[in-house]
Amino acid sequence: MSIPTTVLITGASTGIGATYAERFAQRGHNLILVARDKNRLDALAEGLREKHNVAIDVLQADLTQSSDLATVETRLRDDASIGILVNNAGAAQSGSFIEQSTDSVAHLVTLNTTALVRLASAIAPRLAQAGDGAIINIGSVVGLAPEFGMTVYGATKAFVLFLSQGMSLELTPKGVYVQAVLPAATRTEIWERAGIDINTLADVMEVGDLVDAALVGFDRREPVTIPPLQDAACWDALQAARQGLLSQIRQSDVAERYKAKT
Repeated sequence: MSIPTTVLITGASTGIGATYAERFAQRGHNLILVARDKNRLDALAEGLREKHNVAIDVLQADLTQSSDLATVETRLRDDASIGILVNNAGAAQSGSFIEQSTDSVAHLVTLNTTALVRLASAIAPRLAQAGDGAIINIGSVVGLAPEFGMTVYGATKAFVLFLSQGMSLELTPKGVYVQAVLPAATRTEIWERAGIDINTLADVMEVGDLVDAALVGFDRREPVTIPPLQDAACWDALQAARQGLLSQIRQSDVAERYKAKT
């Protein structure tokens, strides 16, 4: 019997990341858990080893720090046992765009986009060469909705969706599966850390429900999984509308509505 591939999960100490760790351990996968809080990682790893009899490495890292990020990148490049990356680490922040400091905005972008794309870039060539493996990128429905008022956070999640779709087009023919998962409000510590009272939000999804649904999409090999979207035809219609828009673009011709009237 072949040994299940190892899964590296970022932001694994709590919330979505910790739940992915539990679910993949349940499936018999060995794990590499990445986060800043080593005590939490150690406690999670100990419990999962005992419960599921899998091998678990703990890798303490702050992905906004270049040296820590480089350590995780090296592990992804060099450890041939890692066949699945769960790019889950991320943050949000409260306040409007003009209320957020430049430094806090830069920190958010570094974690939500730069770290994510660097880790995907570190593992993708090796997976493509092997012709197997998967990359799961955790986005958000906020990336579809500037109306929600989370301007920078939403922009980073729009980046995650676009990146995932582009990677999927490139890597699927090479045998590598890329999934973007788009949660809505989910009961995790991201809200408290952002200074937002989750109790003020309506209809919050439980984290176990979110991850279980995302894994159904994973098993079906969906390029984009949106667990809270009730009618999947809406996503299909959005994609069809986007394709229709692209068909109307003429690179060398200015549209009539922009031509000066003589």
